[in-house]
Amino acid sequence: MSFKTSEADLRNAFSQFGTVTDVYIANDRETGRPRGFAFVTFATEEESKLATEKLNGFDLDGRQLTVNEARPKEDMGGGGGGGGGGRNFSSPNRKPGAFQARGNSRY
Repeated sequence: MSFKTSEADLRNAFSQFGTVTDVYIANDRETGRPRGFAFVTFATEEESKLATEKLNGFDLDGRQLTVNEARPKEDMGGGGGGGGGGRNFSSPNRKPGAFQARGNSRY
């Protein structure tokens, strides 16, 4: 997604397909700049699936969205939680059926 896309922009685009309960735009911890992807959570799995179907490939702020269901981060092996230091960045409000909008960026 575009680095200029705001939470309100995402909420507006996705709310056409159901009740959006949470929007989280991932930011780089060091620079504070957006990383080019976000998580949008719906009230129901059916709404999430409809939005995924309708918005995958949709142009938002000049970038084509790749919309898919969020998946758990894969185990990096080595027993130390990978590069994340074992920290969990998921929202307590995020439910199954949340999905990720990811653009064509280097992140």
